[in-house]
Amino acid sequence: MTAPNISFEFFPPKNLEASFRLWDTVQVLAPMQPRFVSVTYGAGGTTRELTRDAVATLHKSSGLNVAAHLTCVNATKAETLKIADDFAAAGVSDIVALRGDPPKGSGRFEAHPEGFANSIELIEALADTGKFNIRVGAYPEAHPDAADQAANINWLKAKFEAGASEALTQFFFEPETFLRFRDACVKAGIDKPIIPGIQPIENWKGIRNFATRCGATFPTWLQDAFEKAERDGREELLATALCTELCDKLRSEGVDRFHFYTLNRPELTRDVCHALGVVQNAKLEKVA
Repeated sequence: MTAPNISFEFFPPKNLEASFRLWDTVQVLAPMQPRFVSVTYGAGGTTRELTRDAVATLHKSSGLNVAAHLTCVNATKAETLKIADDFAAAGVSDIVALRGDPPKGSGRFEAHPEGFANSIELIEALADTGKFNIRVGAYPEAHPDAADQAANINWLKAKFEAGASEALTQFFFEPETFLRFRDACVKAGIDKPIIPGIQPIENWKGIRNFATRCGATFPTWLQDAFEKAERDGREELLATALCTELCDKLRSEGVDRFHFYTLNRPELTRDVCHALGVVQNAKLEKVA
């Protein structure tokens, strides 16, 4: 079996120490020649400028294909498209277009009075510029705001019709979750690539809490396995084995692309990629 195509997600640094961590993460993972790397946008647009700066720096210094996250939150249409123009001016032509999460504590998403009402409006506006390759989010267990899974899939289909070329899913814990979603999307007439988002479990308690907030179901057996591994001091070994097994099962069902959520902690992602047969090439040179 040939090695899969991979991509990685990073988040923008908020201080000098985090900047070094991001660069160290890039140093570790860039030699695996990912299809692209993406840089996230904080909830409520809190890292808008940080994302812009991180994307521009990575694009210029790393030689990687960098995709910038862009959301609709807390910005007018003009402000959002100005950020997009800044990306284009920096040579970045890939965007992950998302509605975005509301600021913490603010409840449900509310569009800016002069902003994009949803992700589809944003995708259409970006597509109209003719400057970008647009990726979008997808939700194997339905978006928390979707009425049901059918509505969730219809919304994804509309994103593709608006101009998206590829979707990256929310993370999940069992292969059947993604496979059922993939098959339902095909049945609904979606023929664009849907890439599974893979979350190596660096910290079980943290990931479990995040899963609860975003609606990702975690099975009882997984909870039990990490509780036992924690007692035995084998959390990292378990996390590597489970993530590799998840990807292997997906590969046996024809999946050949994975998008890894690294949390700017690269070692576990690197180990899983090695286990999947991804070959490491020349190291990225540091910028003076």
